[in-house]
Amino acid sequence: MAIGYNTFEVRIDLNAIRHNYRVLCEKGSNVYGVIKADAYGHGMERVAKALESEGADTFAVGTIGEAVQLRHNGSEKRIISLVGPLNEADCLDLAENKIIPFIGSFDQLDLLTSVVKKNNLEVEISLKFETGMSRLGFNTDELPKLIKALKIIPQIHPVMASSHLATSDDPAYEDYVESQAAKFKFILETLESAGIKVEASLANSAGILKHDKLHFSAQRGGVALYGVNPLSGTKWEDFGTNLKPAMQVCTKIATVRELKKGQSISYGCTYTAQKDMKVAIVCAGYADGYSRGLSSKGFMCINGHRAPIVGRVCMQLTAVDISAIPDVKFGDTAYLLGGEGAGFITAEDLASWWGTITYEIFCLLGLSPKSYIE
Repeated sequence: MAIGYNTFEVRIDLNAIRHNYRVLCEKGSNVYGVIKADAYGHGMERVAKALESEGADTFAVGTIGEAVQLRHNGSEKRIISLVGPLNEADCLDLAENKIIPFIGSFDQLDLLTSVVKKNNLEVEISLKFETGMSRLGFNTDELPKLIKALKIIPQIHPVMASSHLATSDDPAYEDYVESQAAKFKFILETLESAGIKVEASLANSAGILKHDKLHFSAQRGGVALYGVNPLSGTKWEDFGTNLKPAMQVCTKIATVRELKKGQSISYGCTYTAQKDMKVAIVCAGYADGYSRGLSSKGFMCINGHRAPIVGRVCMQLTAVDISAIPDVKFGDTAYLLGGEGAGFITAEDLASWWGTITYEIFCLLGLSPKSYIE
């Protein structure tokens, strides 16, 4: 990714993330901080420390590598790896660093069993169950075999169980959410009847905000931590109010120029001026994670106003129409995300123009260097 050279800047407001965590804690209880994928592009280590200051004591990351990185950065809290071990080195790393891995298949369980026995280790695990996502996790009909296997592996201690909601943000699929919850409840009851009592986690951000009957003993706070209402645009939208956006992305204007009627701009001559106009050439492009798919579709915020993109987004430059925006000049700031006034660009706005979801926007734009507001 382009490194910006003090031009392309991703600003993270840690105060907003702290606020959002408090909002989730008011709705739920025992909320894990989901900081996988570098905290959705917001910076895993800095976000973890901010959440720790609010009392968070459990963090969920993606890979074992992320978990080890967080541990080596000084976090002494519980760390969960949502993917779990994929090879022997992962198993050794999680044991050495007291990582709690998700285990969702007999292949993973057999791998971990082999390593802990060979190296005389003991580990805690979180059992992952498939209840409707059809992605990772033990199936319900595998429960008897799983319980039998766990009974003969004293070095492996199940302390958590989880599953993942597929449609918790969509009112049209409320029945599907309830069916997942029923399956998960059956799984927990079956485990407990076999003497395996675990901390149970099913609810994600939307689950925390709307589905209070699905909270069980722990919840996983993800995208809402970063200021996105997962219920936005639905009849449940009001359940996710009071969240604050945490990421702003800005850069500088390289030049301001006149574009005459009939004159084309950028590669491929895909945009031709229908009248005389003024354009700003902004220092941002697909090398910075700003999608080429925004060509002639997206907007930037300049001086509090929306400036439409004209022509193709280039590698590190993008042209925007500033004909209706006064006093724009070389060196001014252009916001790709965030900004000021009526032109403020939300993550949902950018996602709609981009044709994607807010998660992807954060992860891609967050690959560039970040500065922090404490």
